[in-house]
Amino acid sequence: MAEQPQTHEEGGASPKHESLMEKLADKLHVGGGKGDSSSSSDSDNDERPRPSAPPADEVKQPSAATAAAEAKAKVFRLFGREQPIHKALGGGKPADVFLWRNRNISTGVVGGATAIWILFELLGYHLLTFVCHGLIFSLGVLFLWSNASSFIHKAPPKIPEVIIPEDLVVNIARSTSYEINRAFANLRQIALGRDIKKFLMVIAGFWFLTVFGSCCNFLTLVYIVFVVLHTVPVLYEKYEDQIDSYGEKGWIEIKKQYAVFDEKVLSKVPRGPAKDKKH
Repeated sequence: MAEQPQTHEEGGASPKHESLMEKLADKLHVGGGKGDSSSSSDSDNDERPRPSAPPADEVKQPSAATAAAEAKAKVFRLFGREQPIHKALGGGKPADVFLWRNRNISTGVVGGATAIWILFELLGYHLLTFVCHGLIFSLGVLFLWSNASSFIHKAPPKIPEVIIPEDLVVNIARSTSYEINRAFANLRQIALGRDIKKFLMVIAGFWFLTVFGSCCNFLTLVYIVFVVLHTVPVLYEKYEDQIDSYGEKGWIEIKKQYAVFDEKVLSKVPRGPAKDKKH
């Protein structure tokens, strides 16, 4: 019975002690709130990740592929070519044939041209005779086959219907007329004496054709051009850098010689009237 009051007193003192401690803690919290907030904000700022400067290796620099492409673009190319040889030849299937991308087709084309040249040039066959004999043979075989199919119990030949599209003919005519008109315009400008350099180039080209044409007939000339078109582009594509290097040296030498010739000869030649300026 005597111990009960003591416990009661201790139980009453502890709530008072706890309330006193809570008040002190609240006062300390109120007084140091600003300091805590500032310190917490500083700590947050310190802990916040800051954007780091990129390392020296990651600084934006032109990639190796870009630098190589720019260096390759500055390399001298024959005839001022800026596109690959495939695009310079027009692209598509004709360029594939010229560059032997499909060896079977290219071999067939060159072989067919060679057979035609041998037939007409070496064997002395005439074009009109060849066409007529070919038509006679083809029509005779098809005619006999169509009439004899009922006797031999076989299906008659399937002859496809050939129709030339009108758009194709119109496009070919337009492109041909455009090239012819452009050639006439260039010849007119040359004849007026406004561009001596172009005049000399054209005269040299025509002179070379006359010398070369006197050595062979027209069919042989066409065959040689055809073979050159199917051999030179593929060789140039294979050894492009070496050929362009020699071409650059030759072009520099030609420009030097032309500068001397221009100073001594062309500058003394009277030129035609200049073009009228449009107001």
